[in-house]
Amino acid sequence: MFEKLVIASNNPGKLREIGQILAPLGIEVMPQSAFGVTEADEPHGTFVENALAKARHAAGMTGLPALADDSGICVEALGGAPGVQSARYAGEPRSDERNNAKLLEMLGERRDREAHYYCVIVVMHHAQDPQPLIAQGLWRGEILRMPRGSGGFGYDPLFLDPEFGQTAAELAPARKNLMSHRGKALALLVDALKQRG
Repeated sequence: MFEKLVIASNNPGKLREIGQILAPLGIEVMPQSAFGVTEADEPHGTFVENALAKARHAAGMTGLPALADDSGICVEALGGAPGVQSARYAGEPRSDERNNAKLLEMLGERRDREAHYYCVIVVMHHAQDPQPLIAQGLWRGEILRMPRGSGGFGYDPLFLDPEFGQTAAELAPARKNLMSHRGKALALLVDALKQRG
């Protein structure tokens, strides 16, 4: 097991969630910005390829083990969009509000609003690691017609968990960490790290 882990992200919401879930392992988690690492290109059409690219980039630039996730929301009626383009759905500059507005516009009055959040998390011990740890998680829900809640980030105010009747933005952080795509992927990753470590 390693003592330090670079998170290949500058997204404060992701950094907070990942840090909370990994804290019990005693691993010091640091954002890539602490090392002046620029964001990696994400040219790929799949979450796993983008996560690998980001982890490899951060590990190569810092010389430390790196964790990267690639995640997004996939809407059934839109053929899986926004998918890997979730963070940039409405173009640059990136904005959660603009992305949410575009999603609502694209869905219009459709009745089928099923969606799922999907997350792939990769840990590479070094940039040439031939056996990266890969974990994935999925969270099923539906897209509301109006945002609800003030917590979370991204599409959380529109993403309703039907079982609890709350959006991801209305859930308490601890509960969200247990239920979410990222929380599920991180739980699997923690198990894999314990087995290896």
